Amino acid sequence: MLQEKRICFIGAGSMAEALISGLVSKKLLPSQQIFASNRGNSERITELVTRYGIAAPDKETAIRTADILVLAMKPKDVDSAIEGIRSFTRPDQLVISVLAGTPTDYISSLLGHNAAVIRTMPNTSAAIGMSATALAPGQYATDEDMAIATAIFEAVGIVEVVKEEELHAVTGLSGSGPAYVYYLVEAMEDAGRDIGLAPEVARRLILQTIIGAANMLLEPGAEPDVLRRNVTSPNGTTAAGLAVLAEHGFQEAIRACIRRATERSEEMGAQSSITSK
Repeated sequence: MLQEKRICFIGAGSMAEALISGLVSKKLLPSQQIFASNRGNSERITELVTRYGIAAPDKETAIRTADILVLAMKPKDVDSAIEGIRSFTRPDQLVISVLAGTPTDYISSLLGHNAAVIRTMPNTSAAIGMSATALAPGQYATDEDMAIATAIFEAVGIVEVVKEEELHAVTGLSGSGPAYVYYLVEAMEDAGRDIGLAPEVARRLILQTIIGAANMLLEPGAEPDVLRRNVTSPNGTTAAGLAVLAEHGFQEAIRACIRRATERSEEMGAQSSITSK
């Protein structure tokens, strides 16, 4: 499906590199059919060319000849970035956005034509091929377009298809989710030092505990509340620790965290919608 396609990344940051790495390592299309462009940082483009063997045509050629454009710049730069490439784009191109809080209709308004736009929300674990990515089709995207986008993002993890309005929730849950886990690990490492463990020992124990728990949850029929109860003996150490978490409102804090991140995505989307009117 992708073998004959040419794909151009507009923006050459960490997410673009993760996708390029996944496409090349899984041989989903030849590296010479992958292009990258950014706002003048030629050293970064040279780095990607050297590392992955991608092609390096000039910006106009890369965009005009691409079948797929991946918008991977910072969301705040989308207006100026698309303004700079609009005249090189075509209605028959597939445009895939990884821009948080940016509606597909807004991207279409910036492009000025009816190219298919698919909005995505991966997370930073794409860098190691372990992203949780959600895809949502814009009004002009076909089933074939969605199949192409799915193949691209399956190169860096799992994919779920959702409605576009659900992407705000996805952003709050899994898009920002790795940071929540890292924050938890920071606290556990601090606690490990407090109770006398060497930092390197605590780190290994914490990470293996998280990996093990995640894999337990992947088992058929596994439910977190059941697994929690199974490991919690009455009046035992786990029960004592969980009681403190409950006392400090741990679960409500997590829910509030995800709600606020979701609301912020909605606010960003509303700002884009207002700007497009």
